[in-house]
Amino acid sequence: MSESTPRDPVTRDLSSRDLAMSVAAISSERIESDENAWTRRLVLFLRVMAVLSMAQGLYHWAQVTGFVGAEDDAFEVQSMAWQTSTVYFAVIELVAAVGLWLATPWGAVLWLTTVVSMAVIELMFPAIYGGNLIIVGLQAAFLAAYLALAWMAARERPP
Repeated sequence: MSESTPRDPVTRDLSSRDLAMSVAAISSERIESDENAWTRRLVLFLRVMAVLSMAQGLYHWAQVTGFVGAEDDAFEVQSMAWQTSTVYFAVIELVAAVGLWLATPWGAVLWLTTVVSMAVIELMFPAIYGGNLIIVGLQAAFLAAYLALAWMAARERPP
């Protein structure tokens, strides 16, 4: 063996791996392309929805703990259906926010569950939160935007 080649196979593998990594780092300059434009837009949308979901979850927790609302609107004096819905959204919105921020599939599924749940409660059980059609319209718009972005992002991936 020549003196330039290490005798220890571990050292030889380590130095060849280091050399390969340094060559790869030099030769793989990141060039931003428009190949994944819809995927980037989808991730941005998911992050915006994560912030909104976090705000909604914290608002529901503020209702549970009594930080918002008058004493007449305290958590304890509300109906059982209102209390159950509020605790449900307080928990699921925060968990969905984490999943959305990380752009995980389970985050999107939980977020879609909250969107559909809120729309169903507003439309079918107006006695709980008042049946606000503006909230249902916003939820439907967010759902449509998500579906459109997810479809466009899926189209840009090769089969």
